[in-house]
Amino acid sequence: MSKTKYGALHYAIVLADWIDQMPAAILFLLLTALVVQVGWTWHNVTHNIIRASLLGVGLMTFILLDWTMLTSLPRAKRSFGPVGVPLLAVAIVRWGLMIAAIYLPVSSTWTQAGVILSQCAISVAAWYALWIEPFRLGVTRIEIESPKLAGFPPLRVLHLSDLHVERITLRERQLLKLVGELHPDLIVFTGDFLNLSFTHDERAHADCREVLAGLDAPMGVYAISGSPSVDPPQIVKELVDGLSVRRLDNRVEPIKLADDDEPALAIVGVTCTNNARQDGETLQQVMATVPNNPSTPFTLLLYHTPDLMPQAAREQVNLYLCGHTHGGQIRLPFFGALLTSSCYWKRYEMGRYVEGNTTLYVSRGLGMEGKGAPRARFLCPPEIELFELRGPGK
Repeated sequence: MSKTKYGALHYAIVLADWIDQMPAAILFLLLTALVVQVGWTWHNVTHNIIRASLLGVGLMTFILLDWTMLTSLPRAKRSFGPVGVPLLAVAIVRWGLMIAAIYLPVSSTWTQAGVILSQCAISVAAWYALWIEPFRLGVTRIEIESPKLAGFPPLRVLHLSDLHVERITLRERQLLKLVGELHPDLIVFTGDFLNLSFTHDERAHADCREVLAGLDAPMGVYAISGSPSVDPPQIVKELVDGLSVRRLDNRVEPIKLADDDEPALAIVGVTCTNNARQDGETLQQVMATVPNNPSTPFTLLLYHTPDLMPQAAREQVNLYLCGHTHGGQIRLPFFGALLTSSCYWKRYEMGRYVEGNTTLYVSRGLGMEGKGAPRARFLCPPEIELFELRGPGK
């Protein structure tokens, strides 16, 4: 069997988790060193001990504010991530800006004003990324026309991805409220039930089951597993056992849209192993079982990552839904995602792509990465997608 392959994001999360395991005393020493180094550098350059001391105290004050903001998240039941890694990362950014400001060719008054404003801007951005954007859940509406659906009524398919449940928070409550308001005909979920930090947490299991139990649609709820490290098969089985969620592990589910003998829709579920070549071969095998008499139905592929797009296009898949990338989760203006954990990096980072007769939609998902990764979103709010599948002219 081929080895499982992981992207850069996976290794970044593993590294962040390793760093987050450092003793609190070491973290305190590192942060103190940054503060002392800022004061020392400013004193050496400006020869003004008062100004240097005030800047050192200012940096420590901002660090303490960051610490308060991060430790308050679980108490407010917003998110349940690490404190050490994001605190150190933001402190390094703050330190870098303070050091760089010393060498700006402007007056000391303007330099100090710039330092204060930049530090305040970081605080506002961090507050927004941690407390606001992760809970700005929106609905993206997309229409897909296909001659394969001619003569059938429009079908409303709700796509969810990357729940990453830690606990039931405002986001999960918003999700269930939206599902009730949208009244989809069919719900599909493309994997990552739990947050990686809570894979074996019984409370997280119970909360995830409560969310899944709240999903209901007349034509059913279908799901596939996500990344193997997040969705171990036995745990996924336990999560959906006794619920109306039907798992599609490398199989096809034909769906009838009218009272006739032939299915008009075929949901194709492929289980993710994080090995695109191996899973591409599985897709080919599963697609061979799609019923094609008297005509091939509209095919809806569910796979966790966008990495099967070239194979899906060759197999003439009509609509391919996935998640996994989180849209990068933290995006930069004009550039977008820095990390996607896709073997194609930014080629399919989020949104809609069309190749040949195949439409791919990469969801930004609902939850956030686990382990040492910060529970933050920036310029990348969570989403669910409501697809309306219809025949021409409907």
